Amino acid sequence: MSQTPDIPEIVVTLDVMLARRKMKAKDLAAFVGITEANLSLLRSGKVKGVRFETLARICAALECRPGDILDLDVPDPGS
Repeated sequence: MSQTPDIPEIVVTLDVMLARRKMKAKDLAAFVGITEANLSLLRSGKVKGVRFETLARICAALECRPGDILDLDVPDPGS
């Protein structure tokens, strides 16, 4: 995903939490109420946004907080 220089990129780390919780993506998609295809796009970082309701449902299913599945990749100054 290309970003404008000096603009942080949001990185989705959902796979890490899925592994920690020993949950299959298929089960998470069913719990959240989204298709497996949409969950796959989210997991790969190929989406431009996510609804807060969807994020809240994911966090409820995984018993985590948004910061556990989202990270901010801040570019090095001058790179």
